[in-house]
This record gives sequence, structure tokens and C-alpha cells, in this order.
Amino acid sequence: MTMVYEDLAVALFRILETGDPELAAQVVAPDNHNREAAVAPAACSIPGPAGTLASGAWLRSAFSDLRFPVLGVARNDHQVWLRLRMRGRHTGPFVRFRDGALDQAIPPTGRDVDFEQVHLLDIRDGQVVRHEALRDDLTMLGQLGVFPPTPAVALRMAAWKVSGRAARAADRVTALAAEAAGLAPTHRTAAHRRA
Repeated sequence: MTMVYEDLAVALFRILETGDPELAAQVVAPDNHNREAAVAPAACSIPGPAGTLASGAWLRSAFSDLRFPVLGVARNDHQVWLRLRMRGRHTGPFVRFRDGALDQAIPPTGRDVDFEQVHLLDIRDGQVVRHEALRDDLTMLGQLGVFPPTPAVALRMAAWKVSGRAARAADRVTALAAEAAGLAPTHRTAAHRRA
């Protein structure tokens, strides 16, 4: 079955919401490149469906009820632009990485996130081959109480770092992403060593 470009774009975000490997194989090209994986666990940078499945596992580990309602779609002969919102409840640690190592672990706040994003997808032969985005991450961090930091969230983040919980959360989410990508589990990660 060949999907129209707009359906492919929407389906990519259904994969992130659900972790559906069959849909990932249909929608995501084997050489797909996700430019946005730079702040995610290493498995999210793997080309193709595996990296997309890893990205979904990473996001779902932090945000329950993850949804991406679409606000608008535009396209040309080989690209789709998608304007959408990311919505969910922050019920697990949201771990961000830099150069493959732990950068920041935000302990669960129980707060809802709802912020806008614009995604650009390159399409070739009926599959997504490249993804990049403009996200309003400052709004998301504000909704989580991280920017500007509320005293309670800042104290919890510091306590997590000092106690090693941040490193353990990074190890856990790294393992979840690797498992979703179909990789063998790894032992201690660079995230744990740098924390």
C-alpha cells in the first residue's frame, strides 16, 4: 500500500506514540536520517525504522499519553511540512543527552506538556528519508518548571544528579531505546560514566 505524503507524515508521529514496528517498516526508509536525535539516546541516531522506534521509546518513557495532534500540513514534490503539538504528562524522567552522554535528567513532575513544533520530512519512494524540526523546547521546559527553574524542580534535579539517580535514569532510557531499536542490551553507558 502506498501512502500519500500527508498520510506518511502523520503516520511517522503515530509510530512515536505507539512504537508500532510494522508501521515503522512501512513509513521509514532504511536510510532515514533524524537530525533531531542529537539530544536523545544513541540508538535514536540509527538510520531507518530502528532509530524511529528508539526515539518513540525515549519519549514515551518520559511522557505518558503522548500525542501529536496535527494542526496543518503543506507539501511539495518531495517534502512535507507538519505543524503539530506535542502533548503528554511528564510521568518518567526526561533525560537529554549531549555527545552521547547524560546532559540533563528532569525527574517526573506529573505536569502536562503541550507545545508547538514544525517538522520537515523529506520523502523518497513513498517513505520518509530525513527528518528535522523546529520545536518550542523553551515552552516545554517552562511547563516542566525547568526554565526558569522553580526551586523545587532545581533541588530535585540536583539531588538526582548527586545521588546517581540521573545516571541510572540515563542508563534505563538508553537501554529502553536500544531495545526498541532491536539492539542487544548494553552495560554501563557513557551517560552513567560522565554523570
